Amino acid sequence: MDRTARNAGTRSHRSKKKRITLALAPVAALAVIVPLMNQAGAATPSEVTADCAADSDKLENCEFVDVQFKADSLGPNERVSAVTDNCGSTGTASKSFSVSASVTRTIELEDGFSASADSKLGNSFFEIGAKFSTTEYNISRDVTATGLEFTRTDTVQADSIAFFMWSHKRTDVSGFLKATYKEAQDGQTVFFSPSEGGATVHVFYPQILKNGTPDGRLWLRNVKCGTPEASGIQNSGNSIRTEPGFGEGGGNVSDVEIPLTEVPAP
Repeated sequence: MDRTARNAGTRSHRSKKKRITLALAPVAALAVIVPLMNQAGAATPSEVTADCAADSDKLENCEFVDVQFKADSLGPNERVSAVTDNCGSTGTASKSFSVSASVTRTIELEDGFSASADSKLGNSFFEIGAKFSTTEYNISRDVTATGLEFTRTDTVQADSIAFFMWSHKRTDVSGFLKATYKEAQDGQTVFFSPSEGGATVHVFYPQILKNGTPDGRLWLRNVKCGTPEASGIQNSGNSIRTEPGFGEGGGNVSDVEIPLTEVPAP
């Protein structure tokens, strides 16, 4: 075989390889595009949460699915009376305190979120709450606030400021949201937030005693005047601020728990 024939055969062989490569390239490109298209319209967990919270018209239903719970979980430490000043005094003083606190069902979708009773999600929270009522106390299942309000006289220590603190007891139910959309997205109508079987959505149901008073811990707190703790409270202008829990205030702070049996029923 002469050189010309060999060269022709070589060129033909190389050219065929190129044609095969070019023919395969679009197929590989399609394989990459297809899975991306499958995910394009799916509802993300954050979208599910937003739609459920807004009671979106796109939803057929949205429900809370409980996974686990913890009773007697304490809520935030709240100052529930004005601050009484006995600074500079060398003796104790009897002072009158007006105490007022309120509790309601809250959900950790966003700060203070509760879900209105007539929404799909609010109705689901109400139904789930029914599972956790007991013979000892009721569960506050809706957005109606329940509280305690009374006036009493207590002893303020020498050279101290004093006020009442409160932390309500609640049943912490955790689970996930299940949203059913009216129209399918990529052939799917049911989506979860944050995931099916997850337990990161928390619903806090206040526990209510038989007499209608919220269950919890109530205490009188005395704080030594002239200390950083007292100055911080006085400089806050009696506004709401984060306070340490019962017995956690340090050496300049003393707490005396008040039994709820001493609190008048609403």
